[in-house]
Amino acid sequence: MAPFLQQQVLGTKNATGIYVLQPMSHLQTANNYPDIVAPETVQQFALLNQITLSTASSGYSNPYTANSYPINASYASGFLPSGVAMPTQFCASCQGFDFNDQGGANEALVRGMIQANVPGFYVFSAPWETTSSLLANINNLESYNLTLPTSYQGPNYIYVISITPSGSARLANFNSNVNPASTYPALPQMPASTACTSQMPFSITVTGGSGGAVIPAGSNINETFYMIRHADAHPQGSWDDGNYVGAGQWRALDLPNALKGKISPNQVYSIDPAQPITGTQSASGYSTWSYVRPALTVEPYAIANNLPYNLAANFGIFASNGPQLASEFFFNGGKFSHQSILLAWEHNNIPLTVDALLSSYFPLGGAPTAPVWPSNDYDTIWTVALDGSGNLTVNNSMCEGIQSTALPSAAPQF
Repeated sequence: MAPFLQQQVLGTKNATGIYVLQPMSHLQTANNYPDIVAPETVQQFALLNQITLSTASSGYSNPYTANSYPINASYASGFLPSGVAMPTQFCASCQGFDFNDQGGANEALVRGMIQANVPGFYVFSAPWETTSSLLANINNLESYNLTLPTSYQGPNYIYVISITPSGSARLANFNSNVNPASTYPALPQMPASTACTSQMPFSITVTGGSGGAVIPAGSNINETFYMIRHADAHPQGSWDDGNYVGAGQWRALDLPNALKGKISPNQVYSIDPAQPITGTQSASGYSTWSYVRPALTVEPYAIANNLPYNLAANFGIFASNGPQLASEFFFNGGKFSHQSILLAWEHNNIPLTVDALLSSYFPLGGAPTAPVWPSNDYDTIWTVALDGSGNLTVNNSMCEGIQSTALPSAAPQF
């Protein structure tokens, strides 16, 4: 679908903006799984585009163009799904679509684009219910008098509204005729590394009643927790658009193969991609983007292994107490007892979360601390294990085994 959209619909031109459903606005099944399909569907297309960002950091090419494009998935100010934490900041420029369209936020977003009258290609990815409602409401509000599809035509269809400078509009339908296999795609073999050398090895063991350690009340038991960083995202310095780059897509898609035989989680977790992140700093200040890359890094693994996929959305990862809240969420209260979880997270917050967990065992102080995660390391896996009594071990003895330097800079095409 991605090459078809880029080549046949956009005529190989670059996108101007990509907007997707806020996953937590559409919870599905009795287990309330977030709808991550919209960002996953458009991610391959996003990485066939390019974005150029300038950076105020010295010592790097400026500006720098990467095979990547931001995906807008954040919440409109004042409109949050139930159970979602208040973000540390709202990002009006990276707003996505709300499945429930609270306050008419979806129409306001699109009408803002229309009224700005900036030429370009604006790509939306959302469930049919959201798409059809948005088409109908914009058609009515802008008096376009378009003949709209009355029912869902299938996943191969792309609906394009073309708006002229005078304000008239027409609707065209494109059928990609894609017929994908039901199995996970076969990729070229990625260069593998058998040695885990990106970090200095460490191992921390905490036993209740030893060395001043006390097992926290409510501690989970028999839990194994694998923490990985998002896929390759910073081609130089602090370059950041909230997404990963083309090389990162190779890593994300190869995770099911790279982790086979190393770990056996029974569920997968990541960060709510609607949470904004501060990105590249330029002369005009810092940019802000939807933080989609951790969620999109680990989703292919969940798909390939048919595992339940969830998002941690009831606390802000970038809040000042985010690591403490993450530690309490994942390691206390019993929710993840007797579970094995794969988590994709922000690399700076992995040691901070582990430190918060370690500190909870030492109420009088003296807790050991985890090492800093190197900025150029996308490969290491941290394993946190709680035994049947809640005793704790943390180590970095495993890695994905994917060589960042050997990954192509352009994303694969399907």
